[in-house]
Amino acid sequence: MSERVELSEAEVAALQSAADAAAQRAYAPYSRFRVGAALRLANGELVTGANVENASYGLTICAERSAVCSMIAEYGPAMRVEAVCVTNLNNSASSPCGACRQVLAEFMDADAWVIFPGESGREIRRLRELLPFGFRFL
Repeated sequence: MSERVELSEAEVAALQSAADAAAQRAYAPYSRFRVGAALRLANGELVTGANVENASYGLTICAERSAVCSMIAEYGPAMRVEAVCVTNLNNSASSPCGACRQVLAEFMDADAWVIFPGESGREIRRLRELLPFGFRFL
């Protein structure tokens, strides 16, 4: 487990801005629910992803998993995520779905930050709060 990382308000704002920009590029012609995600990596870089829908809806990929795929393509599977911010253009509460939580757990420590729009505004939670019994193989 890596050292516990704290987030400053400026870091949260940078993640939010990157996630907002990614949401603008989402492909959501069916649901019109455009989502963006930004990952802050252990090397300090930010990587983003957007949801990409498909006419065969099961083939849709969420923004969080899209960002993880971008991270792996750019930095390899050993890279770790320190924080993730998720946003949407519908001003709706939307925490990462269960599949995204499990995929994020593969690359984040349980104490890593997850930022998302909640019912009463922005939520900032530890991954362990959102996925208390995540699947672990190793």
